[in-house]
Amino acid sequence: MIEVKGLGMTYPDGTEALRDVNFVIPGGASCSIIGPSGCGKTTLLFILAGILKPTKGQIVVDAGGGGVALILQDYGLFPWKTVYENVALGLQLRGIPKRERREIVLTLLEELGLSDFVNHYPKQLSGGMQQRVGFARALALRPEVLLMDEPLSSLDALTREALQNSLLTLWKRRRMTMVLVTHSIEEAVFLGREIIILSQRPGHVMKVVENYNVGDENYRNKEAFFAKCREVRRSIEHGAI
Repeated sequence: MIEVKGLGMTYPDGTEALRDVNFVIPGGASCSIIGPSGCGKTTLLFILAGILKPTKGQIVVDAGGGGVALILQDYGLFPWKTVYENVALGLQLRGIPKRERREIVLTLLEELGLSDFVNHYPKQLSGGMQQRVGFARALALRPEVLLMDEPLSSLDALTREALQNSLLTLWKRRRMTMVLVTHSIEEAVFLGREIIILSQRPGHVMKVVENYNVGDENYRNKEAFFAKCREVRRSIEHGAI
């Protein structure tokens, strides 16, 4: 589904963000990308999304007919539109008939626990609810690939865990290819079937950690989870030296 070969990115000011990045993410897999601050995680995600063009290397994103959706940290909701209107926007721009749009949007809002807030505006919602609206808007387009740039970082711990659970459920149900950039080791381990660890800038793939227990909602309470967190932490600390 996603293949990256010899990827490099140098900005016009001469800053080298990424150097010789190589990895493959199978279709339907969940992948976390983590590393020291400033290592190029977001740059890499934006290249995967097609927002930035790399200066070196090759990248293939095979999204089938579903395309790619990107969820950002700041929700990206239009404050003058209701929850329903925000979620339906992408479908409307694609020319999806009104009746079909309504069915897709209402089904998603029910799935994400937002059925009672269809006519609310973003300012009337909590941060966690706003992010759920952001998820719904992205999922309404039925993407094959879902890219996320620290979408839960501004939320409190309990809300963050609740949305992590929601993401896990959505991934298991829809089997999208899911790529998450995060600073949180625990989040990377809970959601990433594969965990790509980047070095300090210029970022390159220092290690890919296999994480076979992903998908278990009780994973956080098991010794295997804590062991995997320790493994990832040691790898990041090694790369930060």
